[in-house]
Amino acid sequence: MRFRLVFALAALVILASPPARVIAAEKDAADKCRGVDMLAETAAKDPQAYTRIMAEAAATKNAGAILWKIEKQGRPASYLFGTVHLTDDRVTALSPAVKAGLNDAKIVALEVSDLSENATASVIAQSAPLVMFTDGRRLDNLLSTAEYDAVKSIIGRSGMPVDLAAVFKPWIVSMILSVSECERDKVQKGARVLDMEIAEMGKARGLEVVGLETIPAQIEALAAVPEQQQLDMLRASLKFADRTNDMMETLVQLYLNRKITAAMPFQIALAREAGVTDQAFVGFQEKLLVERNVKMLDVAAPLLDQGGVFVAVGALHLPGDKGLVALLRDGGYTLTPIE
Repeated sequence: MRFRLVFALAALVILASPPARVIAAEKDAADKCRGVDMLAETAAKDPQAYTRIMAEAAATKNAGAILWKIEKQGRPASYLFGTVHLTDDRVTALSPAVKAGLNDAKIVALEVSDLSENATASVIAQSAPLVMFTDGRRLDNLLSTAEYDAVKSIIGRSGMPVDLAAVFKPWIVSMILSVSECERDKVQKGARVLDMEIAEMGKARGLEVVGLETIPAQIEALAAVPEQQQLDMLRASLKFADRTNDMMETLVQLYLNRKITAAMPFQIALAREAGVTDQAFVGFQEKLLVERNVKMLDVAAPLLDQGGVFVAVGALHLPGDKGLVALLRDGGYTLTPIE
């Protein structure tokens, strides 16, 4: 069943292909499909918009670091590392500081740990109502003809039957659209995203690798975004459907330059160009970030109380008033930015 491909290529990369190495020829091909940094493009074309985006990013609490040391009296130090769920070798090349934190760990905690074929099949069987319309409604009746034609093209390029487009809920189409064809090809050929590279490194050292969430819980969070907001976010994405490589390159550059807090204000600025209001992102931020942060921390807390944990989750979960860094500090931990 082809839904596995959908989830494997989602922006959160909930599922992943079996571990393997990308051969040199494939790596060269991937390098060639690197796109343009759209934020740098914005800086040149619209300096005022760029200044607003970066000012909002800089004003975000606990911005500017993706690796934090977690300390509490009487416990071994732990580490919190922000990832992006991509295979790009610029991202998967860990810094000495990150490697040192991982080497000190006794446990590795990721968003999701069980990516086995059985787990995947179970999720597919249980999640159909969250992914597809089951009440007679259809996506082609919720979008304009031009918008739906674009959706069909996206579904077709992803390798799935175009007829499925009508029954997919808006959020899953946005997830498919968020992954470039180059990244899709690399994942299908076995390239590992950063999180899975960390998992493999932990397993190679004989460490226990645990998950802070389950695959169904992640899908439920995505599906819980109000439908109108799902549609608006999809419409915003469709405006830039031909620039997926550029969008992914922009994310890579934000991550490498430790400016990941600019990702959301940049997305909102692009949505405005598509005539979509800021309200479209409220549900996303609440369901995908705020609520999940609390739930992940609840699971992580007993581990952190023992110490020696290397926590690796999406970088956008770290900053902000309700980010993991702030929540951990509220819980009595001392957090120090390392990188």
